[in-house]
Amino acid sequence: MSIVLRIEPPASLADQAFDTLKREILACRLLPGAAISEPAMCERFQLGRAPVRAALARLAEEGLVQAVPRRGWMVSVVTIRDIHEVFDLRLILEPEAARRAAGQGDLARLQALDDVCSLGHQPDDPESGLQFLAVNRCFHVAVAELAGNQRLARQIGRLLDEATRMLVLGLSTRDRSVEMAHEHRALSAALAAHDAARAAVIMADQLTASRDMVLAALTGPRSPLVVSL
Repeated sequence: MSIVLRIEPPASLADQAFDTLKREILACRLLPGAAISEPAMCERFQLGRAPVRAALARLAEEGLVQAVPRRGWMVSVVTIRDIHEVFDLRLILEPEAARRAAGQGDLARLQALDDVCSLGHQPDDPESGLQFLAVNRCFHVAVAELAGNQRLARQIGRLLDEATRMLVLGLSTRDRSVEMAHEHRALSAALAAHDAARAAVIMADQLTASRDMVLAALTGPRSPLVVSL
């Protein structure tokens, strides 16, 4: 009996640059509206000019950066309209994904993610907040994958990327991670019980609460940045 080992090829330099810059943008270490200099990014992350340029082109396709004529690149700003549009789309797609996921597949992955989410994050430790949001993203994508539609899961994943930096900025003024962890647990229970209607309602309520948190945080007097209308 022969055993075939599958060896994954190493990520290209362009992929490495893309992943690195995207992580910095979603974590808001590169803030909305910040200028991006190709030479500065090359020096900061020890990457070549060509991979960085290719990464920025891909990030522009995802709407995370914008080319500025004769000035280079800029991290796309967060607007009130962006917040409404991202969460409106999530409210259309994710409750339906949760409804379809009820009773489907192996829920062990959701339970494992839920256990990690329940740890929450420490307000004085930004890295723990980023880890929480990374697991939160995995949880929501896993629900969509249980629904059995890969295109739906990919679209929700992309919306979650856009929402992540909104949530990073929102959590900087109000920690809702404990509430989100409880919501994940309730959703996992509804999915395990094959309660499709309940799962859809819990998902919609969670998204509405997160949207309201982001709007309140980014338009209030303690907002970490000026958000465009």
